[in-house]
Amino acid sequence: MPTAGETAFDIQNLNCWYGDRQALFNISLSIPDRRITALIGPSGCGKSTFIRCLNRINDLIAGCRVEGQVLYKKENLYAPGIEAISIRYRIGMVFQKPNPFPKSIYDNIAYGPLIWGVKRGPQLDAIVEESLKKAAIWDEVKDKLQQNAQALSGGQQQRLCIARALAVEPEALLLDEPCSALDPIATAKIEELLLALKKTYTIVIVTHNMQQAARVSDVTGFFLLGELVEFGETGQIFTNPKDRRTEDYITGRFG
Repeated sequence: MPTAGETAFDIQNLNCWYGDRQALFNISLSIPDRRITALIGPSGCGKSTFIRCLNRINDLIAGCRVEGQVLYKKENLYAPGIEAISIRYRIGMVFQKPNPFPKSIYDNIAYGPLIWGVKRGPQLDAIVEESLKKAAIWDEVKDKLQQNAQALSGGQQQRLCIARALAVEPEALLLDEPCSALDPIATAKIEELLLALKKTYTIVIVTHNMQQAARVSDVTGFFLLGELVEFGETGQIFTNPKDRRTEDYITGRFG
């Protein structure tokens, strides 16, 4: 198994179009394994489009076309014969707005394992418990697993969605603005959770909150108008950016 810091994703000359509109322009970068990579930049600059390329969620968008190379652990995710569904289990995703299924807390977590053939019983019970523990929400829900998940608070729903993604044992986790709808207390819990999860998972997070990127990430990429302007260690990006546009964004001159 690779040690922390080795490359998980290797992206070369990635371009993406929605119909005739190009959204990403020649993106090249390497995302380290078992570290947190933050993507920052103003709205509409390509951050979300980029992470959706990492597990082929963009395949579900009509008219979306991707060119270039996306390697995960040296495997080309866009090679002929690669099943997008299997990629999405290996590379899980959590979206901006918590989206628990209108099912019980238990059935939300059990959903993926059941699809993969796990039968109801002690094994599934153990998966549900372990996933909720990994997402730091077990103690809050262990006595109400049959309650509708949509009755949880926003922060709890988001941690439930992280647990649901973890239940199918992914290797990487993509998070698209996971805290934008949450209050500061819930946000702090998510950030604490991410710092714990990076010991096991490669994590890529899109955030508009630069303070959040500075707090939780090891490396940061700054996107602007569909281009990757700068990518490097978070401390360097925030204290000594190499590109004037990065400095202007971080210091609030635009964005």
